[in-house]
Amino acid sequence: MPDATRSIEIDGIEMVRLLGPQDRLLTRLEREHPDVRVAVRGNLVTLGGPEHDVEVAGRLVQELVDLVRQGTALSQTEVAEGSRILRQDTSRSLADAIGEVILTSKGKSIRAKTEGQRAYVESIDAHTIVFGIGPAGTGKTYLAMAKAVQALHRKEVNRIILTRPAVEAGERLGFLPGTLTDKIDPYLRPLYDALNEMMDPELVPKLLATGVVEVAPLAYMRGRTLNDSFIVLDEAQNTTPEQMKMFLTRLGFGSKMVVTGDATQVDLPAGTSGLQVAQQVLGKIDDIRFAMLTSADVVRHTLVGEIVDAYTAHDQRVMARQARQGQQSHHSRRGRH
Repeated sequence: MPDATRSIEIDGIEMVRLLGPQDRLLTRLEREHPDVRVAVRGNLVTLGGPEHDVEVAGRLVQELVDLVRQGTALSQTEVAEGSRILRQDTSRSLADAIGEVILTSKGKSIRAKTEGQRAYVESIDAHTIVFGIGPAGTGKTYLAMAKAVQALHRKEVNRIILTRPAVEAGERLGFLPGTLTDKIDPYLRPLYDALNEMMDPELVPKLLATGVVEVAPLAYMRGRTLNDSFIVLDEAQNTTPEQMKMFLTRLGFGSKMVVTGDATQVDLPAGTSGLQVAQQVLGKIDDIRFAMLTSADVVRHTLVGEIVDAYTAHDQRVMARQARQGQQSHHSRRGRH
């Protein structure tokens, strides 16, 4: 296949955003397209190499520039996901493939970054209860909270309720020092942090004070019916089956629930995770959707996806070794008899 060359002119500010800190996004582009020579001079990106590879890489650069113009803060995830999508079909729009902007906050757009995340967000739009299940860094909670804030802005709900089990304290908050707020805050801090990213930090305390936004431990949900609310349960793998049933039956009219968790990170001292039981019990109910995210949807540092895969492979090897040892022990006992 003959070599081809393509030059793309990019505005100075857009070029800075496209390249990323220490030219990391450019480095990722070269890694995704090793047969393409990439040169940057001034406002010009020049690509050279096999014709089809240059076509795909050029299309990717154009799509990334379009995302920058829409306010998306690019990461290596968009480069990798864009390369994967455009290799399959160069006519596709990367923005369409990963979904529409959910929120714009502090000049940055919040949106799905992978097709798996887009499917998750679309499930939240289409179903009353959605379970987002996947490893750390896949955006399960962040995207659920973005959809909650979007629903509040659109007046689709009257309030947002964010909750998670305080399993590290065994839910026995009375044994911890300090006021009730002091005791609860460490377990809910990640939810507050995400809220402050998505909303005006000066507005958040007012919304909390008026009850428009509520952040509370799961134990506080008991005995309530939650109407006209967007409710997010985080770290659901650390619920017991009884807690999960209690939470799901709080659903009221005009409400939507999103339950997020990682089935491989159960911190319960003993017993079965409510998240695992829910998958077995609720899978056939029409308006409940289980959205499964994988290491391919990790949007933190690219190493996080590789770490997740490495630990998954390690766990599988350990389980296989334990199974073999169990079989050998069984045969050994039979031999003695």
